[in-house]
Amino acid sequence: MNAQQLSIRLARVASHVPKNSVVADIGSDHAYLPCYLVSQGLAERAVAGEVVKGPYESAKKQVIQEQLEDKIAVRLASGLEAIHQEDGITAVTIAGMGGPLIVSILDQGKDRMAGIERLILQPNVHALAIREWAAANQWTVIEEEIIKENNKIYEIIVLEPSNQPVTFTPAELLMGPVLMKEGSEAFREKWQRESAQWKNIIASIESTEQTLEIVEKKHELVGKIQLVEEVLNRENS
Repeated sequence: MNAQQLSIRLARVASHVPKNSVVADIGSDHAYLPCYLVSQGLAERAVAGEVVKGPYESAKKQVIQEQLEDKIAVRLASGLEAIHQEDGITAVTIAGMGGPLIVSILDQGKDRMAGIERLILQPNVHALAIREWAAANQWTVIEEEIIKENNKIYEIIVLEPSNQPVTFTPAELLMGPVLMKEGSEAFREKWQRESAQWKNIIASIESTEQTLEIVEKKHELVGKIQLVEEVLNRENS
């Protein structure tokens, strides 16, 4: 992978960036995504934010190598602190982190989000946390995507601000309102895998002391399994 040939995962993230955006890529690593967006004319300008010194240095080198220093600012900063008001950021990409970490970045950076019209988020795990955040903060899911690359399954969630309260059913929170409707092969595979893992966990804790914590965990997992099976069975009928 490089700035001209992204992985399937990052290419799909890029596809959700509106043309002529000013993009902040948070946790940018080598800055491949912002370099690609700017060099392909998909974004006018970009900020590559990194909190770790090593990846920050790699991002700086990549931007210089691509001769994009005038279009891409590389900043060593935590989360959305990489965004400055004068940047005029309209879209934010955060890819390759856990859902709860992405949520913490958004929560801690709320004062930096004025003018942002779209969030393109790619959680590696626990996408549910992002949908919960969206509902609590009035961001609506306008698109979702699920892809399989190198035997790993990734979700992409695209959010835009809403003037109305945002609500999800328990199944939509867990599995994604758009993804549920599409019911792709990758979607089915993901939730069959998850359900099987939960059943294994339940089986493994059956023989342990049934403390209140264990009973509550088992109840939570049974509820999730029921939600998943209802959705998958509905697709088959």
